[in-house]
Amino acid sequence: MKQITLFSDGSALGSPGPGGYGTILRYNGKERVLSGGDACTTNNRMELMGVIEGLRALKEPCDVEVVSDSSYVVKGVNEWLGNWIRRDFKKVKNPDLWHEYVKVSEQHTVVGTWVKEDEGHEENDRCDTMARSKAEEFKSAQ
Repeated sequence: MKQITLFSDGSALGSPGPGGYGTILRYNGKERVLSGGDACTTNNRMELMGVIEGLRALKEPCDVEVVSDSSYVVKGVNEWLGNWIRRDFKKVKNPDLWHEYVKVSEQHTVVGTWVKEDEGHEENDRCDTMARSKAEEFKSAQ
């Protein structure tokens, strides 16, 4: 299987407020960049949405390392998801997005890696810039 690195970050200007995500998919030295957002959302929703959209963009089963500064996403993927599925996502924030994550991730092997925010991680900084830019676009449109 292809080894993919998926870098992602999310941003929201308020909670809820306008938000965005930035995602970089890397394979064999090549990159694909994705970004998007929502007019009324939360930071955690955008963090997870970036991962979902990155996985959705993959056309075949892959080994995917998700690199994020979101402990919510990384712990969700690595630690909490199994119990959430068994409980049918009862008392879980953003169950709609976690259901979507399960759907788009099922053909892949996914592991999360946490990086510290604002520590000079080049790809995380790029994703953060894209996410903030999308959030600002949605704010300007209001």
